[in-house]
Amino acid sequence: MPAFAQEGSQAEIVVTGRGLDVPPGDAAYDVVTIDRARLADTASNRIEDVLADVAGLAQFRRSTSTSAHPTSQGITLRGLGGNASSRALLLLDGVPQTDPFGGWVPFPAYLPGRLGGIRVTRGGGSGFAGPGALAGTIELESGTPAELGRLNVAGFYGSRDSVDASAVAAVPVSGGFFTVAGQYGRSDGFVPIVRPGSVDRAAPYEQASLALRGVADLGGGTELQTNLSGFTDRRDRGTAFTDVLSKGADASVRMVRRGDGQDGKWGWSALAYLQVRQFDSGFASISAARDTVSPVVQQHVPATGLGGRVEIAPPVGGGVTLRLGGDVRRVSGETRERYTFVGTSPTRRRVAGGASLTTGGFASASYAGGGWTLDAGGRLDHWTIYDGSLFEAPLANGAVLTDTRYGNRHGWEPTGRLGAAYALGPVTLRAAGYRGWRLPALNELYRPFRAGADATAANADLDPERLWGGEVGIDLRPVPDLVFRATGYWNRLDGAIANVTLARGPGNFPGVGFVSAAGAYRQRQNLDAVEARGLELDGRWTIGAWSLAGSWAYADPRVHASGAAVSLDGLRPAQTPRFQGSATLAWRAALANASVTARYAGARFEDDQNSVQLDPAWTVDATLGVPLTAALRIEGRAENLFDAEVQAGISGGGVIERATPRTLWIGLRYAMR
Repeated sequence: MPAFAQEGSQAEIVVTGRGLDVPPGDAAYDVVTIDRARLADTASNRIEDVLADVAGLAQFRRSTSTSAHPTSQGITLRGLGGNASSRALLLLDGVPQTDPFGGWVPFPAYLPGRLGGIRVTRGGGSGFAGPGALAGTIELESGTPAELGRLNVAGFYGSRDSVDASAVAAVPVSGGFFTVAGQYGRSDGFVPIVRPGSVDRAAPYEQASLALRGVADLGGGTELQTNLSGFTDRRDRGTAFTDVLSKGADASVRMVRRGDGQDGKWGWSALAYLQVRQFDSGFASISAARDTVSPVVQQHVPATGLGGRVEIAPPVGGGVTLRLGGDVRRVSGETRERYTFVGTSPTRRRVAGGASLTTGGFASASYAGGGWTLDAGGRLDHWTIYDGSLFEAPLANGAVLTDTRYGNRHGWEPTGRLGAAYALGPVTLRAAGYRGWRLPALNELYRPFRAGADATAANADLDPERLWGGEVGIDLRPVPDLVFRATGYWNRLDGAIANVTLARGPGNFPGVGFVSAAGAYRQRQNLDAVEARGLELDGRWTIGAWSLAGSWAYADPRVHASGAAVSLDGLRPAQTPRFQGSATLAWRAALANASVTARYAGARFEDDQNSVQLDPAWTVDATLGVPLTAALRIEGRAENLFDAEVQAGISGGGVIERATPRTLWIGLRYAMR
């Protein structure tokens, strides 16, 4: 469960394989950390469940990566709502991780057991971390041999003929180390529809990932860090014609030299990375009685992302830490579709896509002394959306239906953040303000999609989202092993991108084709704004082998809308709960380990019109491990122990989709330190 970032001017411990040290100014913000112990002890062994420990952090839907459509797995914080794209900046060892085309997160690519820790900064204006942090920044850090151990191998068998196998090896070598981590999982799956018809079936999955990492000392305090990873993720959405396949490969090289900023030693970091992704998905039309199914769209979406970053930390002294640098990221991709089916054969094809380029420079300064921590940072980014196009034509001979070239667009975005914290004994007071921005994903600009009977069109004219926000907070630490944190915030997201309902079926609509009487026609549009106020509470208490940790969030977001979206004015964003929370009681000792996690997912509206509501849900997860030898233990895990119905979505005709039902696991784990 979450622990909390260190405050004040305490020096950071240099850990081989990391980037530049976190500046002391982060004490002014709402920062939560998830430690290695929690990463290694979850019921699902999935990164999205680990992140759920941080209340207010949410995907667009409540399903995990075993059953959700990958495009629904964008992440955000603080009740800002969302769609497929993430409103939080996700990094792994400094590299942006959201899909280059879609902005969603490939969760099966991240085995929790290969990470050393996670830092979550709630609130926007990331400054030196990079652009895109509207709602916050999530930093994943790869583990070191000291954290991972020499070898950790686990194999589990679970409900519905499920298999979860993983292995992590970390080998120190002269002047550095290398790590290898792999995971494989499969399951026959469950029927995702609560009241299935004759066309509904179980939705199986098969997923695998592999990550290689090397760290070498180049001398003079400089490290070379290399990463190479890949993943494949095959899912079925529970009917014919809905197969989904995602796969990708990443490579990065980073050089880091650390200086302490006070004794004349310069610190610097240089990073370059490449990402290749491929996404294939089928969509089907299902009759109201759910007794017939037919294909409507087949999508093939290749995408590429590449970028780099240079950063320096000059030795300023006097309690001041300075970070200066710049970064660049280019993403490109297109959706290649076959649609307008006659029987099971498509008759038309569509190709739509483009590219975007973001370049930026940043400066960040922190001061720590006399009980005060001050932080100021700013960025200036230039963005370009270019080479956008839409082409539609019959598969057989015939006239071209559409051949559109969208004009290139560009602009400048200044952003930044200011924060202050004052520590007085066991009490620390915090205040911060920030401005952030996000460029529309290529997916939002160019790719239409379907969810059940509903269809949503893309919009190549979308503008960037821009956010202003502020927060105040208090941290209490009456004794070293007890900490409590409370933060209140206000955010205004101008130009929020949402799926806006424009009409109901039946009929043919631009960008999506035919929509049945059970469905709605929507288009991605910029709303005037989403304004959110909320409160976040976090706490942790450790007593010997026992620990109790909890996180709770209240969010009250409201839409400001006019024009075609005026009917949304004053409503809540879709899929945004008012209340969200979790608590974990854990016992970790040499003889055994056990944990129980309870989570509450508040009610939320399925649609932008607030006409359909998803019920709230309580779930309980549990783990238990008992040693058989010094290195081998038997472990049991339970997801959704009491088999609560967790509603993930409601599509046209009141069809309810559920998230993971009760899933029980039993397995062995071998760990060599």
